[in-house]
Amino acid sequence: MATGDRGHAQPHGDGHSHAEGHAHGEGEEMSELSEMALRVRALESILTEKDYVDPLALDRIVQAYETKIGPHIGAGVVALAWSNPDFKARLLANANEAIGAVTEVDTLESDLVVVENTAEVHNMVVCTLCSCYPWEVLGLPPTWYKSAPYRSRAVIDPRGVLGDFGVTLPDDREIRVWDSTAYQRFIVLPERPAGTEGWTAPQLEALVTRDSMIGTGLARQPGRADDDAGGVHDAAGDDAAGARPTP
Repeated sequence: MATGDRGHAQPHGDGHSHAEGHAHGEGEEMSELSEMALRVRALESILTEKDYVDPLALDRIVQAYETKIGPHIGAGVVALAWSNPDFKARLLANANEAIGAVTEVDTLESDLVVVENTAEVHNMVVCTLCSCYPWEVLGLPPTWYKSAPYRSRAVIDPRGVLGDFGVTLPDDREIRVWDSTAYQRFIVLPERPAGTEGWTAPQLEALVTRDSMIGTGLARQPGRADDDAGGVHDAAGDDAAGARPTP
């Protein structure tokens, strides 16, 4: 569910990550690790010794997040929707089914809803209870997405939050805030930048940023595809593990 500039939304779950790999030596390597990394390694060692976790399984999880799961998947989906009207219609009607048909994402743990930005409406996603996030297509959530200030202000003052991200919208542009839950999560289909008529899906993908799919940013303008707009990282152009969507 969504709200306007002043309202509140609905729907929650969680994603978890495995931070560091396994220690392969002592001395200099260990001294270069951060305090958090050392804690992670110590915890992993204890859990492994007690047979609570399988190191190989952890390695597979890390590899998945490094190569298969990430915002490049969502960027590819957005680019395909921009360039293929039939796919866009399917995506807006049933995102789980449409994304499953064009990516290697086997299952989506929750009902994924795609909301489209237009000249009249701008959408923004938040999780007011914790950090529910469509990690299957956007990877791990950014730190600010999980922070209390963002989770509260996104609902109370969405225009102010957008301003913090450097996004200024016309006063008559409606802002809808979508509150994710464990059962229903959202991804924004940003407006396609002008001047991209005739562009291929891979070209368009370079314009899609992670923040534009959360709604706290806009797609890059042509000629600025190499910019790190909106603090976005690894948002597009990654063809890892053959995950790029295809018609």
